Amino acid sequence: MRKILLVTCIIAIAIGCGIMLRTEIARAQAPAAAQNQAPPAAIPGPPGGVTPLPLVDPSAPKKHILVLGFTSGWHHGSTTDGEVLFWELGKESGLWDTEIRTDTKWITKGYTGAGDNRNLNWFDAIVAVNTTGTWQLTDEQKKDFISAIHDDGKGFVGVHAALDANHSGVWPEFTEMIGGEFANHPWLTFAAPVIIEDPAFPAMRHFASTHLTLYDEMYVPRANTWSRDKVDVLMRMDETKLPAKIGTQEPFASQSSVAAQAAGDVSTAQVQAYRDAQQAAAAANPGRGRGAGAGRGNYDNGVHPDQDYAITWAKTYGNGRVFYSSLGHNREQYQNPDVRKMYLEAVKWALKLEDGSTQSHPKRN
Repeated sequence: MRKILLVTCIIAIAIGCGIMLRTEIARAQAPAAAQNQAPPAAIPGPPGGVTPLPLVDPSAPKKHILVLGFTSGWHHGSTTDGEVLFWELGKESGLWDTEIRTDTKWITKGYTGAGDNRNLNWFDAIVAVNTTGTWQLTDEQKKDFISAIHDDGKGFVGVHAALDANHSGVWPEFTEMIGGEFANHPWLTFAAPVIIEDPAFPAMRHFASTHLTLYDEMYVPRANTWSRDKVDVLMRMDETKLPAKIGTQEPFASQSSVAAQAAGDVSTAQVQAYRDAQQAAAAANPGRGRGAGAGRGNYDNGVHPDQDYAITWAKTYGNGRVFYSSLGHNREQYQNPDVRKMYLEAVKWALKLEDGSTQSHPKRN
């Protein structure tokens, strides 16, 4: 019996020593094995390395903007660029969200449908991008639109051809609200000499100089619907530097071409020869490019005796704030940092996030 007990103890001790030895060997080999082991496979992400969208939307901006881009008159190819600009500015600044409509359904304070349909009561400002022609609205819609700005204090920003709308007294309240009515663009699209008359206004502060050259189609309002006494003129064309001849002023095809001529890469003789040829073509077809479209009333070539050619202004309309600029005929203007900044600050001002005087004043040079 004693012998059996002794043998059992010896076997147990041997087994225990073997287990301990194997454990130590395994510990010693673990670092080396870890170094040679392939890393764990990465958790697959979305295709193309795209960051997945959050499951919930970020908190909504404080303000809401309605961008209108419908046309019933001349259609500008840059209209979509302008609509997108204001959506981008809202996203970049985080100050507003944007709804874009190419119809007039939401121009009402009444019911517009279920779901996420909106009406004017939802919005803090309205932006009209190249909304030419007579707006197809009921009398009630017209009343609601004017009331939203005049009585409710919502902002309005008009871009380029928003001035070329509702002509010949079909909606006089609109003409009064925006500050005038399109007459013509005597020099079409050209390198326009521009003076900033109110550099203290929020939408003008960022321009590097008060005397600029901007390549765009500059509108001139009708003399009988626009008055300097009723607006704060922010920009006007410098009448002392305007081309002597109206009509096409090419060969400038872009703002960069203007810079090329200024640098001497295009000679004065070349410019004049091209202008002479274009003037001859215009004389052979006098109606071309003169803006005498349907609904615009009596023809006005835009060349006025007072030579007061305002292209950007601000005003109040009842409790609302109104900003208009002719800039925006060309697609490239919506990528121009100065123009983008101008419209950003214009919307902020219209939303009453910025203050700026709208006091009228005589011409300033």
